[in-house]
Amino acid sequence: MSTKNFLFVNRKAPYGTVYALEALEVVLISAAFEQNVSLAFIDDGVYQITKGQNSKATGMKNFSPTFRALGDYDITKLYVSIESLAERGLTVDDLMELTYEDADDDYAEKPSIILVNREEMAAMMTEQEVILSF
Repeated sequence: MSTKNFLFVNRKAPYGTVYALEALEVVLISAAFEQNVSLAFIDDGVYQITKGQNSKATGMKNFSPTFRALGDYDITKLYVSIESLAERGLTVDDLMELTYEDADDDYAEKPSIILVNREEMAAMMTEQEVILSF
């Protein structure tokens, strides 16, 4: 099986629907099949990777800690819309510290979050072979 570039676009808030959790499950499955997987966080999707999430009021499990494991699955590119953050009064400081260990650089810990503007996001999307939106 050949490796393809998969992009999972996350547009929904983490709780209230199953979209965010299901997206994360599909991401992990795709990575297990050794595909080149990256994620994009746009619109309310940026809330999925914010610090200090409390899902008790929703009755749903807080799955945000799972994002910290993405680097273990070689998922090292998490594109975050700068405009979506700004429109919600958020900055990069409001996001979880998500990192991976770079095997090509003596396993140095590096950030997975890549802040991009709309034009950069659109250009990155053109490089993908499979785009799934949640």
